[in-house]
Amino acid sequence: MGVAGDVRARRGDSSEENVMTERPASDPLRDYGYRQELRRSLSFRDLLVYGLVFMVPIAPFGIFGSVFQSSGGMVALTYAVGMVAMMFTALSYAQMARAFPMSGSVYAYAGRGIAPPVGFLAGWMILLDYVLVPGLLYLIAGIAMHSLVPAVPVWVWLAGFVVLNTAVNYTGIRMTARVNKVMLLAELAVLAVFVVIGVVALAQGRGRGFDFTPVYNGATFSWSLVFGAVSVAVLSFLGFDGISTLAEENKDSARAIGRSMVAALLLAGALFIVQTWLASLLVPDPDGLVGEGDPGGTAFYDAARVASGEWLATLTAAATAVAWGFANSLVAQAATSRLLYAMARDRRLPSFLARVHPRHRVPVNATLLTAAVSLGLGLYMNSRDDGVTLLSSLVNFGALTTFLVLHVSVVVHYLIRGRSRDYWRHLIAPAIGFAVLAYVVVNADIAAQRLGFVWLGVGVVVLAGLLLSGRRPRLAAVGSTDEPADSPTNGRTDGPSAGRPAAPPHGDPPAGPRQDG
Repeated sequence: MGVAGDVRARRGDSSEENVMTERPASDPLRDYGYRQELRRSLSFRDLLVYGLVFMVPIAPFGIFGSVFQSSGGMVALTYAVGMVAMMFTALSYAQMARAFPMSGSVYAYAGRGIAPPVGFLAGWMILLDYVLVPGLLYLIAGIAMHSLVPAVPVWVWLAGFVVLNTAVNYTGIRMTARVNKVMLLAELAVLAVFVVIGVVALAQGRGRGFDFTPVYNGATFSWSLVFGAVSVAVLSFLGFDGISTLAEENKDSARAIGRSMVAALLLAGALFIVQTWLASLLVPDPDGLVGEGDPGGTAFYDAARVASGEWLATLTAAATAVAWGFANSLVAQAATSRLLYAMARDRRLPSFLARVHPRHRVPVNATLLTAAVSLGLGLYMNSRDDGVTLLSSLVNFGALTTFLVLHVSVVVHYLIRGRSRDYWRHLIAPAIGFAVLAYVVVNADIAAQRLGFVWLGVGVVVLAGLLLSGRRPRLAAVGSTDEPADSPTNGRTDGPSAGRPAAPPHGDPPAGPRQDG
């Protein structure tokens, strides 16, 4: 059905069931030359919880002051615009996840939707997000815990979080899913306490009372200001895309990946808007926060202190530390290991990263490498005064530029190659998403742009080296599935190695007469 699904896309049918590529639940990877190695045990609810935990429902707690300053106090508007921008990206993810239901995220989508070299560069750029974000989360959590317990240094907290998360992820994806549900309930409970107490405090006359300035302030409003703030706030939304890396562990249809992304984004966006609106009205010195910023990262906790005293400030600070250092970094480590696994399976990274644990069915070496990099990166950045800012900028730039490639992949795969007539999902929505994100990238921090383009340049050099050495990036061939299980490809069953001709490198079905309705 996989080849047939792509042929239907070539006909240009506009109906959802004909345009989209669905795969049978029994072995959806078979059409692409891969074996099913990871354990399929995640339901739609598991995927939704995973996305929410990855985004962290209380994510604005940690970066509220930075977003408040960069938006001129219009934090709720900033998160609303960010949610709309990310929604178009989620729609594009949904389209590509149904066409190519496999691990690898944009690396797989761009590689098969456009061309393998483009997929390599997309994977290279998203590594800037996925590989660095666990280190960023551990660092922020270590700093927060150190502020609560000064006797314990940051590096001890950081190392403890790394060891704990690695142990949970090593035991398998089902254990990770169980922990995710517990952590999500705990985060929502803390958020509910803040929202209820915040509303009561405003009703009792604390703060500056209820108004709409967090949504619109005519004295400071400009679109460039808002989109500049969105480039910072988007850090809170990163994580819904991590759901796509679990495509090979999803036990439902490929549609569940896209639906869970959209649902997670809507729920998290609504929570972000509510909590930042209330916090903005409780900030003790809004003019000072806009003018001087929040170097200590305590603006949200200061607002909580205004609402109900020191205990609420301590509760929100502790919740931030645990959410970022355990819950969020747990799923970030899982997503990163799946990306490394997918790229190693296609021989774009060292093959040892494609090893799957025989009992736990997780990419064990990729998981351990992610933990080691996170620990080393976190310890190094802790020694720098600008460690958190530098890592945040790099993570955001890597994610946003990769999302741009994702939107292009939708247009190329469906509209150009498949001749789809569904212009909304395969042209207009991706074009809007691309335009919004491009504007955000242009208004992003200059240092982030420079460092991001340096990383891209390194990727281009690596790609050029692969091409010059004759190791042109190629993906597993369509339809070849008979390679021995002990093959060194580790789950990748290429047509050439099985004695069959390879399919076109972009992942389309083998050449044949075009059927243009």
